[in-house]
Amino acid sequence: MAKTPIFTGAGIAIVTPFHEDFSINYDKLGELIDRQIAAGTDAIIICGTTGEGSTLTPEEHAAAIKFAVDYTRGRIPVIAGTGSNDTVFAAELSAHAERVGADGLLLVTPYYNKCSQAGLVAHYSYVADRTKLPMILYNVPGRTGMGIKPETYYELSKIPNINATKEASGDISAMAKTIALCGDNLLLYSGNDDQITPLRSLGGKGVISVLSHVAPKAVHDIATLPLEEATKLQLEWLDLANDLFCDVNPIPVKAAMNMMGMEVGPTRLPLTPLNAANTAKLRATLHKHNLI
Repeated sequence: MAKTPIFTGAGIAIVTPFHEDFSINYDKLGELIDRQIAAGTDAIIICGTTGEGSTLTPEEHAAAIKFAVDYTRGRIPVIAGTGSNDTVFAAELSAHAERVGADGLLLVTPYYNKCSQAGLVAHYSYVADRTKLPMILYNVPGRTGMGIKPETYYELSKIPNINATKEASGDISAMAKTIALCGDNLLLYSGNDDQITPLRSLGGKGVISVLSHVAPKAVHDIATLPLEEATKLQLEWLDLANDLFCDVNPIPVKAAMNMMGMEVGPTRLPLTPLNAANTAKLRATLHKHNLI
């Protein structure tokens, strides 16, 4: 049975803004959500990689998910980042997200301890058995040290509430094989802003974006306009999409937002401030696009 997407178009992997003491700035988070909705963004993804979910305490993580759901008030879907290398904790956090009204879940593959492909099936099956929410898997081997193979996606696609995957492997050939194997039983989103239109050409449903923080309308257009027009925009914004990854995400995007006056605060350790050379490069690209 074909699966219905939680959203199509541009979702934002929203940053978690901090005060200078590194506590969560909820007033600012609300402002950011309003800005994204006004610009046409199609979904909010809270507490993902860009949201520094890995350095939020369990209490902060749960509170940030609830805040995003309550503040967004159903205007667009809210997808909660609930992935962990601890399967039981991922299931518990997913159950919390369901209780507070999230529309879906984003679950990264287990990191550090990693697992086999059979372990991935067991991990995701365990979580899926404990929530009714649609789940988006998250394949980002550059961060986790492991990847989901197309054949594993096929097995996971048989689980009714495994809805989609966020693909940040960069491997277009593997993504094409996954789409060929799974059809509409597993939907794909690009996890890389520089690959939105290539993945759309294969049937992808959109993007979970970092670039949307600074150029939300452009990303929405790249993810939704007819492919020829979208591809022109993809290339036009390629330099900024790349520069937002000149250091470990979300260091550059928080720096860019602060340059633009959004006052989202610092990143938490072990992430450190953007160095002078990359700051100058990023500032020049933002200026080129008339963002500062």
